[in-house]
Amino acid sequence: MVKNRTNPLLPILTVFIILNVFFLTGKGLLERYGFNQAFLLVGNLILFLVTILSYYISVSSFKSNNPNVFVRSIYKTTMLKLFVIAIAAVIYIFTFRENLNKPSLITSMALYIVYTVIEVSVLTRILKGKKNA
Repeated sequence: MVKNRTNPLLPILTVFIILNVFFLTGKGLLERYGFNQAFLLVGNLILFLVTILSYYISVSSFKSNNPNVFVRSIYKTTMLKLFVIAIAAVIYIFTFRENLNKPSLITSMALYIVYTVIEVSVLTRILKGKKNA
């Protein structure tokens, strides 16, 4: 039996690259609809990095036989994401109070959901492949 050796991070990396290519090449389109290209690029990078960190914390908890370790890692990654994104949003809001770009802010919130769904699906796929999961 041949094991599937694809990198589990490939879906997350693919979404990150596709979004960055779109944000970089679609500057005119984004500006036409009121989006801030720089904000979307930085927001996408922050979400990508937080998702990767969250993924590694969750995967490391799979090695433990204690189910509480997994539950604690889920709490830890949820709080980590929440605080990092909330701090980034507060910094942005206070820095650009006058020129706040709501379409980009709302798009970044939607990207948070996209990255979370992909991360959960990747982790679920990994857990399905484990014995005693």
